Amino acid sequence: MNEVLLILLAYLIGSVPTAIWISKYFFKIDIRDYGSGNAGATNTFRVLGSKWGTIVMAVDVLKGIIATSLYILLPYYLTDEWDRTNFMIGLGLAAVMGHIFPIWAGFRGGKGVATLLGMAVAIQPLVALCCVGVFLIVLYLTRFVSLSSILAGVSFMVFILFIFNEKETLYRIFAVLVALMVILTHQKNIGRILKGTESKIPLFKSRDKNRGGK
Repeated sequence: MNEVLLILLAYLIGSVPTAIWISKYFFKIDIRDYGSGNAGATNTFRVLGSKWGTIVMAVDVLKGIIATSLYILLPYYLTDEWDRTNFMIGLGLAAVMGHIFPIWAGFRGGKGVATLLGMAVAIQPLVALCCVGVFLIVLYLTRFVSLSSILAGVSFMVFILFIFNEKETLYRIFAVLVALMVILTHQKNIGRILKGTESKIPLFKSRDKNRGGK
């Protein structure tokens, strides 16, 4: 029963609609009515700019970290690594589902990538750091948040299965599901990237101006 209550709490934490609340409070709009219609960091970067996109991404990552770390409220998970990791995956997935289908926002949320990252930070910080590195490199080279998220999600699977060779079966299955989910939830973005119509975020303006002047 305690586990069920914590998983429900994790879902409620994940349901906090950061992008929606920020867009409504500071801009008097619903972020879902603009851009891609998605209530996540990528669309916030696109519609509200880098400052607010960064804030939304940071909070959504924090949601994943906090929700996945709720296991500390049950002392018997502190001594059993196997059960702890499995329970953390359950908590993290509940938070991700909350982000995608938030009860506080009519079950229309974001794609869950930032919350997935927070989950990874809580479970396996080194892998999460590697994925952040992939995200930042791709973002710097392309300025596509969507492409950066996709490749970071796929790299999570690669790191778990091949680089770090994680032995726990459930964790390996989870890594594959993460990659599939990120790809499936970004199908429209992939289509726009292939068509050349995907929006780029306004980062590195000085770099782009310098390139334009050459």
